[in-house]
Amino acid sequence: MTDVISRYNSGKLWDFAGGIHPPEMKSQSNQTPITHAPLATHFYVPVKQHAGSAGNILVNVGDTVLKGQALTQGDGLRALPVHAPTSGKIVAIAPHIAAHPSGLSELSIHIEADGLDQWREQCPVDDFLQLSPEQLIQKIYGAGIAGLGGAVFPTAAKVDAAQNKVKLLIINGAECEPYITCDDRLMRDYAEEIIEGCRILRYILRPEKMVIAIEDNKPEAIQALKHALHGANDIDIRVIPTKYPSGAAKQLIQILTGMEVPSGQRSSSIGVLMQNVGTVFAIKRAVINDEPLIERVVTLTGDKIPNKGNQWVRFGTPIHFLLEKAGYQADTRFPVFVGGPMMGLMVPDLTAPVTKTANCLLAPDHFEYDPLATEQSCIRCSACSDACPVHLMPQQMYWYSRAEDHDNAKKQNIMDCIECGLCAYVCPSHIPLIQYFRQEKAKIWDIADKAKKSEEAKVRFEARQARLEQEAKARQARSQRAAAARREEVAANQGEDPVKAALERLKAKKAGEATTINADAKIKTIIGKNGETLPDNADLMAQRKARRLARQQELDQSKVTNGACGSIPETEKNAENSTALDPKKAAVAAALARAKAKKAAQQQNTETTPQSTQSAVENTTVSTSETPAETDPKKAAVAAAIARAKAKKAQQQNTESAPQSPQSVVENTTVSTSETPAETDPKKAAVAAAIARAKAKKAAQQQNTETTPQSSQSAVENTTVSEPETAQETDPKKAAVAAAIARAKAKKAAQQTKTY
Repeated sequence: MTDVISRYNSGKLWDFAGGIHPPEMKSQSNQTPITHAPLATHFYVPVKQHAGSAGNILVNVGDTVLKGQALTQGDGLRALPVHAPTSGKIVAIAPHIAAHPSGLSELSIHIEADGLDQWREQCPVDDFLQLSPEQLIQKIYGAGIAGLGGAVFPTAAKVDAAQNKVKLLIINGAECEPYITCDDRLMRDYAEEIIEGCRILRYILRPEKMVIAIEDNKPEAIQALKHALHGANDIDIRVIPTKYPSGAAKQLIQILTGMEVPSGQRSSSIGVLMQNVGTVFAIKRAVINDEPLIERVVTLTGDKIPNKGNQWVRFGTPIHFLLEKAGYQADTRFPVFVGGPMMGLMVPDLTAPVTKTANCLLAPDHFEYDPLATEQSCIRCSACSDACPVHLMPQQMYWYSRAEDHDNAKKQNIMDCIECGLCAYVCPSHIPLIQYFRQEKAKIWDIADKAKKSEEAKVRFEARQARLEQEAKARQARSQRAAAARREEVAANQGEDPVKAALERLKAKKAGEATTINADAKIKTIIGKNGETLPDNADLMAQRKARRLARQQELDQSKVTNGACGSIPETEKNAENSTALDPKKAAVAAALARAKAKKAAQQQNTETTPQSTQSAVENTTVSTSETPAETDPKKAAVAAAIARAKAKKAQQQNTESAPQSPQSVVENTTVSTSETPAETDPKKAAVAAAIARAKAKKAAQQQNTETTPQSSQSAVENTTVSEPETAQETDPKKAAVAAAIARAKAKKAAQQTKTY
């Protein structure tokens, strides 16, 4: 560290290898002071304008923003925010063409200016010494300041990493690129503010020495800075020879100290930190004036631009807007470059916006640009190697870059290339070497980034595997300890396993609960193979089987009894049984029988039967159909038995008081036939009722043939036929009840007919 200071204090200037003296064209643009570019109507602000990651967007489409308002906010010092260049409305947040030879788009915030250019609320600081270095670094970060010399590295991160490491602080004012004069005019017009920014940096870093390095082709800038110091000697101003690329960081350090920065390392490794004069000016504006970085000085030069000069340009301003205001006439034969002729980039689309990297817009004509220069084969002249200021072998790097041999390209130290463009400038074959090197470096960075992510994923996977193994070992250890404790407990309980005993108690408790529940429900249960509780339906199945056997026996006995009587033909019995067994057929047959009986009764009553008799028959027919539908078969059977008992008692009384008539015989037959014990099965009751009706009908026909008048016979037939009306019920139980009620009503009707 002391060696750097001692070498600098010697006052000697060293030289670097290579380098050239291209023709200077600075006089085209450095003759007039810096002016302010006209305010555009539409601004396209890229969310990433620095070397690092983009911040998180803070605004939405439709929002109104003020000048200097933050549009994004990063998570660290390397994710710089961007700010609104003017007041207006957010029209869109979408990709927009970038100022890059690739012609690719990048996410941008489209602002439509309202013309007011109204600032957000500002909090200026009169004395920066009242703030701590950490607070100053945060203000620099909040202003979104990046290196304006071309690298656009986040200044806050660079300064924070260099604290307590810097012995020599260099402010770069060399500006070695031909045509570019933005730093020259900035030092001339704003020397006081540049000196103030230098003192802010010195307060933060506390270096032993601080120097402003300027090439000797800028005498006006040198005088302006010396005048701004007012005789103070806290900042040195050192003039260096004009040679390209003396403005490169490593070459300028070598000129001032004679020391080279080691390959792959930063200048802070030897105790040196460098900042551009434009960056220092932005630091002063951010700390003292509370102005974020929303504009920079841009050089407009080239023979195609009539009004050359330097202008303050807001970030996001379309390039074509600036050129048109400067009198540029578009010509497709000649491209426009962002940057100087040595390190600049060709812009394929002029709708791209100005960003923090744009220090110059160069529009050459045919005297400055040769469109006919085509790439030819390398002749191995070594002119590129002779001009390289970093001692590289550009021709070897070129071969490996074309072959995409990344390993050999790295062995040639391609990553140390400062992209000064000297190799391409001196190449007689017009090979765009710098473009090949940029592409190769981008590919190597991409491969390294993927490898880094893969390594991080591998580390995470291995850490996860180790964690899982550790957890498995911990579980195994806990299991072993639990087993040991269990063995000790078994031994203490004289061989009885407490866990097994607890499980048996739990199983017994569950079995007891299941038995209690099933006992309340009067259902037996059994225990399955897996200990589950299952219902025992053995008793229920036995009861059902017994009931089926009893019903079968009763049905067989009924068939035997009916066959012994011999009063019913086999065909009629089968028909009655078939009808009784099928409720739908029985209902249809009953309906037909009622219709026929009613029609016959009407015909007979019209001729011989008195009105009263006819009314009795109709009433009987109608009332017979008004059978209530009983829902309980047991109650129906009881009701039928009571009806039969009453009918039998009434018959006995009529027999004692009057001679028996044919009609009484029919009634007795009907009632006696129905005096069967109450069947427990409704189907059997229906069969018995059908058989009884058939017997009664046959007996009535025999007696009516001998003695009964036609009217009485009609009444008996109507009554007998009316009985099957109960078959309309689809339920055999209801049919049995209806049959009993019908017989009772028929008996009553017969008694009334006999009286008349």
